[in-house]
Parts: sequence; structure tokens; C-alpha cells
Amino acid sequence: MPRPLARVLALLELLQSGGVRTVPELAGRLGVDERTVRRYAGHLLDLDVPVESVRGRYGGYRLAPGYRMPPLMLTDEEALAVLLGLAAGRRAGPAGVTATAGETAAAKIRRVLPERTRLRLDALLGSLAFTAPPGGTPAPDAAVLLACADAVAHHRPVTVRYTAADGRSGERTLHPHGLVAHAGRLYLTATEPATGEERVFRLDRMDRARVLPGSFTPPAGPDPARRLLTSLATAPYRHEVSLRVRGTAERIHAGLPPSVAVVTELPPADGDDAEAGRWHRVTLRVERLDWLPGVLASLDLPFVVERPAALRGLVTDLAGRLLDSAGREA
Repeated sequence: MPRPLARVLALLELLQSGGVRTVPELAGRLGVDERTVRRYAGHLLDLDVPVESVRGRYGGYRLAPGYRMPPLMLTDEEALAVLLGLAAGRRAGPAGVTATAGETAAAKIRRVLPERTRLRLDALLGSLAFTAPPGGTPAPDAAVLLACADAVAHHRPVTVRYTAADGRSGERTLHPHGLVAHAGRLYLTATEPATGEERVFRLDRMDRARVLPGSFTPPAGPDPARRLLTSLATAPYRHEVSLRVRGTAERIHAGLPPSVAVVTELPPADGDDAEAGRWHRVTLRVERLDWLPGVLASLDLPFVVERPAALRGLVTDLAGRLLDSAGREA
């Protein structure tokens, strides 16, 4: 690459790091005089790169929003980070776009990399293995994702066409609070102004979204991620389970994560041993009870089953099977 062209691209890379760069600073970084810096900035303008001149004592050059994205300058480490992010996103999700879009984006980045860098990165990606199977969750529509993000950022209402889990679909007007990535999916936490209810919506079930005029004040309280986890833990499944468990909330959540159970510390009672830990009420809703005794045993913490009575029987059955197995000779 001819040296003047290399310096023009180096100037672009410096400007892409953000902020205003003074002419003396750029001259020092590029190893040229200030007049040459101004000429290089003119070359970028000729290429339709939106370079903006800032006047004043601390003036200089910066990149302004343009109609086209300027050429992207990446170091080897930055290119590796982008390609690994695309590979991991296609594998595990959640993805804001389809897997095809991720593949074409990675292909475009590889095409503009120097051959030595491209070969090294291809060797890394080709030798990389994943322990988890490819994510099979559908990706939300990119236009829906961007519209919802804009509504969240500017506290604006949004209307969406949503298909519920039972297959019913229709238009909904929402006041969105936040976007949350969880377990390979993207969710929108929002309030329905017609009912005042706070709800959680899967973005992959939205056909379209349109930001509406006006604004609203987001509600106070937990952040969107906590709202999502609480909503998932209190979903209306077949069995409502209530337990009392002695231990720390962190220890309990190690076996029953926040997306499964709500853990609330109970006030101390007379005679409680402070060193043994505080009692917590653990509530969750589940479709089946058969997996819970094993999880409770793995916590290795004292617990009391408050309801349902059927869970006590399952815990007793597991205890009997463990006792029977422990008494067997090899």
C-alpha cells in the first residue's frame, strides 16, 4: 500500500475512535505536518467519508454521521473479537438477526482483512469447538428489534402485532421498559396502558412494530432483567410450590435460579440460630414436581415443604431410595 494512502487510512482509524482530534495531535500521530493532515482530511471528504471540521481553541477533526458507513478499520485483535462474537452469537444466541445475516457479515469482514490476518483467524474459527448444540430459537425480525429499542430509549409507545403462546394474534399498544436477553431469546418488558398490567413479550413472536408519537414515564421499581426473571418464576403452571429454606439467597439460587424461584428472606424468629443462617420463603410454579426433590437434596440445606402435600411424598420416596442404595453392598 503506498505510504500516503496508508496514512490517510490511519487518519480514518484515529477519527473512528471518537471525539475531536486536534490537528497537532493528528500530525504527531501520523508523523506529518499540519498542512498534510488537512490535505488527508480533504482526501477522506472526496471519498464521501463525513469528516467534520471543528473550529476554536480545541478544534480539529471528527467524524460526523453520514449517509454511508465509512470504511471500517480493525486491528487484528478487534477483527478477532468481531468474528468470535458473530460465531458465538450464531451458535448460542440470542440473535438480533438471522443466522444468514451473521454469516454474510462475517464473510464481508474476512474479505477486507489482510491475507495473513484472514488466514490466522480462519484457522482459529476452523479449530474452535462448542460444547453446546446450535441454538434453535427463532430470531426476531431486525426491524421489530430496532423499533422496540428506539421506543425503550426514548420512552415512546409502540404498537406491535403479537402472537401469544395459544396462537391468538392481534395488535397491542405497549409502553416498553427494556429489552432483556435470557436463555437464547430476546424479551421486551412493557406495560399495557389499556389495562395497566406489566407484561413480558417475546420478540420472536412479534410480526411488526411501529413507534408512536408521544412519551411516557417508565415505572419505578426493579430493572427490566429482574422484572423478566420474576415474571418467568411466577408463570401460571400447574403446581404452586412454597418452601422454607435455611441458608443464604445466593446458595438457594445456585439450585433454583431467579428465573425459576422467588426467594424472600423471612424475619427472624425467637430461638433461631444466627450462625445456621436465615430462613427464606421460596415460591415457584412448576408443571411437574418430580424433579424438585433431587434439587432440594442437592442444596444440602434444611427445608420445610409448606405446599403442596404431594411434594412431601415425593421427597420421602427419594429419601427412601437413597437410604436403600446406601445400605447395599458392592
